[in-house]
Amino acid sequence: MNILLIEDEKKIASFVRNGLKAEGYGVDCAHSARDGVFMASECQYDLIVLDLKLGDGDGVEVCRTLRKMGRTGPIMMLTARDSVSERVLGLDSGADDYMTKPFSFEELLARIRAMHRRFQPAEANPSYQIDDLHVEMESRSVRRGGRNILLSGTEFRLLAFLLQNTHRVVSKSLILEKVWGYDFSPESNIIEVYIKYLREKIDKGQMRPLIHTIHGVGYRLCVAELSI
Repeated sequence: MNILLIEDEKKIASFVRNGLKAEGYGVDCAHSARDGVFMASECQYDLIVLDLKLGDGDGVEVCRTLRKMGRTGPIMMLTARDSVSERVLGLDSGADDYMTKPFSFEELLARIRAMHRRFQPAEANPSYQIDDLHVEMESRSVRRGGRNILLSGTEFRLLAFLLQNTHRVVSKSLILEKVWGYDFSPESNIIEVYIKYLREKIDKGQMRPLIHTIHGVGYRLCVAELSI
């Protein structure tokens, strides 16, 4: 697993890099936003670990830039602040996970392993077809009506989970567990935000919406709304 660490505090970068290398990971370091974007554009990494505040830029903008470049792989955000608004801002920019400094190195390793598992393509169902939506799990290819759709890593995992439960109602708590892998605070609207993102890309302008809200229960992916 090859990791790009974008961290301007060199002592922290050295600590994390040495620890990850000792665990068998390949690690490249960038100490600025500019270098991080350049390195991510030149090489394909399995994971990007990104500091929120960089000397020459904002990690949120770096994350958005990487997503616009088509980088759909996992991004983990690091920050010294632990407010709900900061966490939601980082995740809304396209990050897939969030850790607060100072952090336990053991927890960082556990998060990396969990993220790696979540981003592995499904073996049992390499592709899905519902109505005119076609999804290839291994290549992460998404098409509807012949139109290619670019999704972020989190958007793709959310869509994949809904596809794996087609016609079933899935609760918010189950989505948090299976897609994000850990709990958010009760006031977080992260699922609503990402459902909105998916609807903008999957359902907008379509005669038959596929993503349905079951009020008070959860969400369901199906061609037509069913009674419960």
